Amino acid sequence: MPKRKRFTAGQKAAMILEALKEEKTIAQIAAENGVHPNQIHKWKRQAPENLPQLFAEHRQGEKALKAEHERQVSELYAEIGRLCAQLSWLKKKSGFHAELGRAFRHAGEGQSGDSVEGPSVSLGAQLLEPVLSARAAFAAGTGH
Repeated sequence: MPKRKRFTAGQKAAMILEALKEEKTIAQIAAENGVHPNQIHKWKRQAPENLPQLFAEHRQGEKALKAEHERQVSELYAEIGRLCAQLSWLKKKSGFHAELGRAFRHAGEGQSGDSVEGPSVSLGAQLLEPVLSARAAFAAGTGH
């Protein structure tokens, strides 16, 4: 027994469009595509019934995607706000701005006029040190 032929939605739509154009008979379309004429009649009856769903689902899906996107954007902006507040608090508590200015002034003082030698400790380590000490003080003070 031969295996049943399966048609994609695009193939079915093409056959139904040909049938709706009425340039060929249903029997001709069926013979060209290797399908029984009754099947084309069945698909032709189903097409008008399912057309409203096609457009309704598209619009609902689009609205759902847009709502989800807006929700994600608002969550991300809220997270950015929380992180900025935490960063400001850490900078304030660690004296980050004062240390930063001192580190840059110290790094700019060179031995000779042409070459600028930095401090013995790297600038990155100098910048991280107040943050790490503030973190340690915070952990020690709260028992964490």
